[in-house]
Amino acid sequence: MEELPIIQKTYDLIKWYVPILNRLPKDHKFILGDRMIKELYELLEGLIIVRYAKQKSIQLESLNSQLDIIRYQTRLLLDFQLIPIHRYEYAGKAINEIGMELGGWIKQQNKRPVIKN
Repeated sequence: MEELPIIQKTYDLIKWYVPILNRLPKDHKFILGDRMIKELYELLEGLIIVRYAKQKSIQLESLNSQLDIIRYQTRLLLDFQLIPIHRYEYAGKAINEIGMELGGWIKQQNKRPVIKN
């Protein structure tokens, strides 16, 4: 089965982001860094799970909220001066690309007729 681009983009974001988050100063690594890593992994897991689900809409909406949390956490990194602007811009671009794909997936699912058992 071919990999969905959103899953690959999320995977690539994790590969890029986790080493950066693991190098945060101790007072931020164990609060913000660990939370962000957990959110990123849960986002990837959720995308893989929803790919095979029959009813995707509710799960996709939840993943959209998770992505928004990651977006705000990334902004906190910048505001706390824990990452340089170029890394913030890169992360923001990657998160926005994932968000656009997720939004498209949600729209596609909302157009489908609801199957009742």
